Amino acid sequence: MSLLVVGSVAFDNVETPFGKAERALGGSALYFSTSASYFTDVSLVAVVGEDFPEEATEFLHSRGVDTRGLQRTKGETFCWKGKYGFDLNEAVTLDTQLNVFGDFHPELPADYCKSTHVFLANIDPELQLEVLKQIENPEFVALDTMNFWIESKRDALIEIISKVDMVLINETEARQLADDPNIVKAAQTVLAMGPKYVVIKRGEYGALLFCEDDEPFFAPAYPLEAVFDPTGAGDTFAGGLLGFLSNNAEVTPEKLRQAMVLGGVMASFCVQEFSFNNLRDLSDDKIAKRFERFEKLVRFNCLES
Repeated sequence: MSLLVVGSVAFDNVETPFGKAERALGGSALYFSTSASYFTDVSLVAVVGEDFPEEATEFLHSRGVDTRGLQRTKGETFCWKGKYGFDLNEAVTLDTQLNVFGDFHPELPADYCKSTHVFLANIDPELQLEVLKQIENPEFVALDTMNFWIESKRDALIEIISKVDMVLINETEARQLADDPNIVKAAQTVLAMGPKYVVIKRGEYGALLFCEDDEPFFAPAYPLEAVFDPTGAGDTFAGGLLGFLSNNAEVTPEKLRQAMVLGGVMASFCVQEFSFNNLRDLSDDKIAKRFERFEKLVRFNCLES
């Protein structure tokens, strides 16, 4: 089994009510690959500029992430600036500098094209289509998207959605994509576009899984005393979910539910510090213990008749 992620690597300037971070390492591909690396081998495709620190690449290598697909080109790395209020589910974008990411056209190393599992992170759906055409015979493909692509490239987005197995999307964007305020109906509309699974991300309230042939499943968010920075939590969630699934021969309802909870586990670690700092030195034991606490959090006995 092999897991490929194609997305962004960036510098983030983030301010929350609990502090700020300047030029912190971020981007969907970095959060995803760091999270997934605790469960499987990951190959990363992204682009950075001349200002990207070598220390970050060395860290990815230390996690076993294959970075041959990380293109370094002349110019500056993608940079995002955002601010959160006390509602940490919504970020206000203050500035976006695409820089080298603006001309990004993913070219996969030959062996990457044989990847069994693929995550198309939140990038232009036309680029997602470009990537998928290069993959020879994937077993499982998931994608993420956002409101900007729903508004500006809806046709391309619907085309790529029809070709993947799973769509991960937040609840506001699900309603926008489906043009339906009811989240259950919206998920059913997205399922009708072609994927087998739709994951609705609900931030601090957890995530919902909808399947074409099974009952929905709800994974709560882990209750935390302190949340500092939600940036990258969705991609960290996806990394835990896909990292676990890619290490299993068969996608079953039970495995999907375990994967959803593991995604929540990884996201809960992510938000406890700025950037991906709290994901750097996790142990298998620490992940397993939080997974067990998740299980206790939702365990209950059925009513007796």
